[in-house]
Amino acid sequence: MLITRARVTNYRSVIDSEYFEVEPRKTILVGVNEAGKTAVLKALQSINATADTPPLDFLFDYPRSRLNEIQRGTKTPSEIKVAEATFALSDADRAAVASKVQLDETATITWHKYLDNDLRYSVYGFPSSPTFGDVTQDLIRLRSYLAAHDSPASLLTLLDEIGTNNGSEPLAGDVAATIKSALTTALPLIDEEDGKETTRWAKIEELASKGSAVSEAVAILRTRIPLLVYYSTYFTVRPRIDLESLAARQERGDVDNEYDFGNLCLLKLLGFTARELSSMASGPPTKPNYYETDGDVRKEHDIAVVAYQRKLDSRQYQLNAASVTLTKDLRRVWGDETLQLRIVADGQYLKVMVVDDLGVEVELDQRSEGFRWLVSFFVVFRSQAQDDLEGAILLLDEPGLSLHALKQQEFRKTISLLGEDNQIIYSTHSPFMVGSDELDLVRIAEMKDRAAGTKIHSRLQVDDPRSVFPLQAALGYELAQSMFSQKKNLVCEGVTDMFYLNSVNEASTAEGAATLKNSPAIIPAGTASKVAYFCTIYAGQSLEVAALLDSDGAGDLAAQQDALVALLPKKAVLRVADFLATPVSGAEIEDMFRTTLATIAKSLGWDSSATISAQPSRPIMQILSAEHGKPVSKWKLAKAFMTWIGTNGYSALTTDERNAWSKLTSAVNKAL
Repeated sequence: MLITRARVTNYRSVIDSEYFEVEPRKTILVGVNEAGKTAVLKALQSINATADTPPLDFLFDYPRSRLNEIQRGTKTPSEIKVAEATFALSDADRAAVASKVQLDETATITWHKYLDNDLRYSVYGFPSSPTFGDVTQDLIRLRSYLAAHDSPASLLTLLDEIGTNNGSEPLAGDVAATIKSALTTALPLIDEEDGKETTRWAKIEELASKGSAVSEAVAILRTRIPLLVYYSTYFTVRPRIDLESLAARQERGDVDNEYDFGNLCLLKLLGFTARELSSMASGPPTKPNYYETDGDVRKEHDIAVVAYQRKLDSRQYQLNAASVTLTKDLRRVWGDETLQLRIVADGQYLKVMVVDDLGVEVELDQRSEGFRWLVSFFVVFRSQAQDDLEGAILLLDEPGLSLHALKQQEFRKTISLLGEDNQIIYSTHSPFMVGSDELDLVRIAEMKDRAAGTKIHSRLQVDDPRSVFPLQAALGYELAQSMFSQKKNLVCEGVTDMFYLNSVNEASTAEGAATLKNSPAIIPAGTASKVAYFCTIYAGQSLEVAALLDSDGAGDLAAQQDALVALLPKKAVLRVADFLATPVSGAEIEDMFRTTLATIAKSLGWDSSATISAQPSRPIMQILSAEHGKPVSKWKLAKAFMTWIGTNGYSALTTDERNAWSKLTSAVNKAL
């Protein structure tokens, strides 16, 4: 069961976040400090939070500016929705309810969390539940029949109480259960020769059973809601753990969740309790007084010594295994192949040591905060992954902020690995926690003013430019890093051009189709007029370079620039129009994929399919802008295309689109 769409309302800084889509593996909330990212994550957690999470409390969780609404009685917590999340059902979920209802892949269930901590639901694609109105008349007639045949007063009273229900109320849950109970009592009182009444009884029973089947299926699905685990700062693993003290606190029930949680996770990872390790530290069994003279005592003691030695060996091997596992995790992110983590049992203390390339051992607290954070993260996650966090949805609030920028980039890969088994939503304001290839995963958290509250946008165009600064910085960093890293380089006009080229090239490579050879760097110049400058810089570094220009007015001017004409051979100045099967006047890169983009634009609310089909020689972006105006965004269209081709693959493009791509790759490969 995975979240596909979510919305947060009436929670702290969030008045109404509006609906936003959630990706199957990883979704990134990007926004400035105080934009409300934490509030969104914590509200979502309330759908199915861990046991130690405090329940919702209107005094602390309802927007403070509206608190008087509850205190005056204008509203009650039971009518205030805090969060809702729509879940797509897995094959296992559908199989779990197959005995109750048959569902196809389009069926979804939405869970609604209210401020009184009540969890309600709505469904899509489920069999429709009958309403009380469908059985009202039959119940009245059945009641009349039973009254005429001296039925018990308690049964008649129950039927009278049932009759007070609203006709539009679904025939499910408690209502259906009460009706079925009354029917069971009534059955022996109905003359089996009376076909009219037995048919009436069977009709009511069938509708009540049908209604209860949906509610029973929902009850099963409720037990299968993934745990939503919120992490703000990962619990710290202490460099030195006093085993006797921790064991005593556990036995007294005096464990401090914030202080001890990381330590308990480390012990869980090792497979020992604090008491077990503490007992081993007390030494081997003491030799009894009659050891030399009593054979039975000697035998019993020798067995105890062997068992103790075996426990010591087990401790050593398990500590070593955990050390190796954590070392591998750390090396993957930290990038130091000489790094080694050692977990050592030293008397009544369990110590976490770090060994450097010289073999020097230091305790964990002598390393940087970022390093300690990373160790704690892996300990907590590794220990929990096989239990509560297996299949859980992880809500990570500003992860990795104490890591160096380059380490954040590596940690981003770790989050992607975690996303293979756990759906992840994480927030950040760091440009190094967002990759240029992850823009389709980004949701912008924005708060223009406190009155409007936090909004979550799937589009990258927002009113506050600070909100998208991390994305701009991420793109700028990626561009700077890639500028001179490749021997072969293709300069295009804009960033969206780069998105199309990279996403289609990745999809075609995955299917073994036409692809750009030798992995050329694709560099957006920003505008057509700057293409010549970029090409000059690359040529000056003795790097191979080609230019891809739109076939519009700006592209024509750029192609005629003296610097570009003198610098590049004709075959290295590529024009989009040269690759199209049907000529388009002023063609842009979007026209290479115009049929697919017409469908995608329709899904975005810009339906111009008829015009695009009727005017094949007119640029698609010109058509969309003319018919839909300001809402049309090249960024949003390119982002949606990246998601589409990532899901559907290269082969889903039309034949003309694949042919255009094949011609383009052939021309680029020849030019470079």
